[in-house]
Amino acid sequence: MPTINLSGAQKNYGVNSANAVSNLDLEIRDGEFMCLLGPSGCGKTTTLRMIAGLENLSDGEIRIGERVVDSVRAGVFIPPEKREMGLVFQSYALWPHLTIERNTDFGLRLRKLPKEEREQRVEKVMQALDIAKYRDRYPSQLSGGQQQRVALARMLAVNPGVLLLDEPLSNLDARLRLEMRAELKRIHKEFKTTIVFVTHDQWEAMTLATTIAVMNEGTLQQMGTPNDIYDRPANRFVAEFVGSPPINILTFGSSASAMSRAAAAYLGERYPSSRGVGSVGIRPEAIGYATKGGDVPAGSFTGEMTVTGVLPTGGSWILELRNDNDTLFLTTNALPRVETGSRVDFFAPSDALHVFDKDGQRIAEADALLRARTLN
Repeated sequence: MPTINLSGAQKNYGVNSANAVSNLDLEIRDGEFMCLLGPSGCGKTTTLRMIAGLENLSDGEIRIGERVVDSVRAGVFIPPEKREMGLVFQSYALWPHLTIERNTDFGLRLRKLPKEEREQRVEKVMQALDIAKYRDRYPSQLSGGQQQRVALARMLAVNPGVLLLDEPLSNLDARLRLEMRAELKRIHKEFKTTIVFVTHDQWEAMTLATTIAVMNEGTLQQMGTPNDIYDRPANRFVAEFVGSPPINILTFGSSASAMSRAAAAYLGERYPSSRGVGSVGIRPEAIGYATKGGDVPAGSFTGEMTVTGVLPTGGSWILELRNDNDTLFLTTNALPRVETGSRVDFFAPSDALHVFDKDGQRIAEADALLRARTLN
């Protein structure tokens, strides 16, 4: 499938309403697994529907390779059935009166494929998704995860150039979601299909995608690999949206807390241009703690706080630390050596600090400098 390009794509549902999607530039390469990630109402499903042809653009252009499929200015709109894409909705939309085999070959029958080719395709995808043994059952006789596999098989059978998935796992329980994530990874590897996956679940995006596009209020905030999104968030929104527990944010300014003032002083010693900094973020897993001040690594950002919570999560622990108006969360995989009420020194290396300006945008020049300070 050729590369899909959205250029200045915009969607508005009324004269007096805000844009559902604004000036979106997005490139989806052949064979890519892209997740559109963001909170409810951010425009991710609208973007998916515009790619599918279920929504007309209000402005901008969508190209598939060199072919324009939607452009208001050029007066071009290619209908969904001619875009060679398959769409799987949040609801499975299976035919209740048809067997699993008939549901799977439904699209092939509409295309009037010869019986022998149809049976070969159906057998291949049913075997790949482990639903061949259910071929004579009806959807009501299957679990949610099995029905989801049937919906995917129906789309894969017609061999679409692009598979569009609109939060297909949200109706499943935690274990089935985990199984289906692994299934989707395998499908992507085996069929080499371009996949565009809409989700508000950051872990789905992080574990599935080769590329993540984070959206908020109809605009693209950042696009990159899962590691890029997590390790180098482009702004505070991305930093705070991706990560669990959420990133710790210390805000500077006239009303800054004692810990924020300490962070400002620490940063000022290492980053001469720190006057334009609005906040600093620290991931919980980047923070350590010590019961004795001498155990704090030299050069770290550190401070004394009280342990106000020790929260087990199964394979790790979350520690809540407080000091006056400040609260920090840190995570550890080792059994905590402290109890609630203990005084500890937290610490974080300088290269673990995410520096944002007063508008919430990442200050890239601070990264290299703080990293160099840590290495020295």
